[in-house]
Amino acid sequence: MRLTAGSPARLGASWDGRGTNFALFSANAQKVELCLFDAQGRRELERIELPEKTEDVWHGYLNDV
Repeated sequence: MRLTAGSPARLGASWDGRGTNFALFSANAQKVELCLFDAQGRRELERIELPEKTEDVWHGYLNDV
């Protein structure tokens, strides 16, 4: 799993066949963390800070997710 800048163009989680782009709007956030959970949604596996901010949209892209 590798995190890159991704795109702010489409809000939410967008699968492209190779990975997922995550984009979230926040006018006031100092940072945004993406929490990944197990298949049952019960246990947090990893917490990743989204690496990029374009205007008020935080974004990142995860390969193979």
